Amino acid sequence: MAKKVVATLKTKDNGKAFAKVIRAVKSPKTGAYTFKEEMVPVDDVQNALKA
Repeated sequence: MAKKVVATLKTKDNGKAFAKVIRAVKSPKTGAYTFKEEMVPVDDVQNALKA
């Protein structure tokens, strides 16, 4: 059974201001996909996905 991950990234000033961005990146050497995770501010999610 899968576990639900519960993480709190809120502070009193900003509430839920961060989002977790997970990207699949293909390795040029092996062709296998790996996943890169990063925490970005909600306002910059679209910029992070374009990069």
